[in-house]
Amino acid sequence: MGENNVSVSYEPFKEIVIMEKTRFNNAEEIARFTSVIAGGKLAGLYWVGGIVFLYFPLSASNAIVAKELLEKRKVYWTYVGYAPMPRYAQTIETKEKMIVPVVDISSDPILKSVAEWLKKQP
Repeated sequence: MGENNVSVSYEPFKEIVIMEKTRFNNAEEIARFTSVIAGGKLAGLYWVGGIVFLYFPLSASNAIVAKELLEKRKVYWTYVGYAPMPRYAQTIETKEKMIVPVVDISSDPILKSVAEWLKKQP
């Protein structure tokens, strides 16, 4: 294959395994949590279809995790925090005046599936 003949394919994840989850009551609570765990550094949240969330993937540097990713297209998220947020806003400001950016990632079909699953959780 020549330098200009690159093959491109798309193979999305088949499964996302969430190991721990926390449902916050509202967007301000998860924004406060995000600010605290980020140590005051700028950290953001994702928004899809009425849910705002953050996640921490398990690194694929472990041989077993890498095998699951490559052979089964299965990824593990060690933690997901989420809250209802009916309307998208570019930022969430807490009562302590912490401002957390929010990214509308609604166009991502995988994260859309995650948001739909989170909506159904108690």
